[in-house]
Amino acid sequence: MLISNFSPKSVLNPLGNICRSPIAEAVFRKLVTDEKLDHKWRTDSAAVSDWNVGRSPDSRALNCLRNHGIQTAHKARQITKEDFQTFDHILCMDESNLRDLNRKSNQVKDCKAKIELLGSYDPQKQLIIEDPYYGSEKDFETVYQQCLRCCKAFLEMPH
Repeated sequence: MLISNFSPKSVLNPLGNICRSPIAEAVFRKLVTDEKLDHKWRTDSAAVSDWNVGRSPDSRALNCLRNHGIQTAHKARQITKEDFQTFDHILCMDESNLRDLNRKSNQVKDCKAKIELLGSYDPQKQLIIEDPYYGSEKDFETVYQQCLRCCKAFLEMPH
């Protein structure tokens, strides 16, 4: 998930960009909209890989979001060098994403993004947000709940 505060801050959640990251992006958008802060934040998500570029989120992710009254028109895309230069925060889901993003950021001149795990903000201390792709609807709900906790905690931090 990529997030930018228009005074400017940012965030991202990668891998295939059809499960966890679009959930996190949609959750964050809803939180800032509900708090009437949407004019202050720019939010996006992108993948480390190019596997799913142009695809909509997984149907189970969309169903999970709909169950919580959240809509998304997200289409998967791959992270770009410009993302590292324009977003203040890149929040990822697991250690593999973290390694890949840190490696990619080392190849970008003027990288300003702080790269970290979204789970590092979890008040329940669940650091890794597991990929639900090979799981069930319940696993997508678990991802939603983790993203909700983490995004709320992230927003409570001074930025």
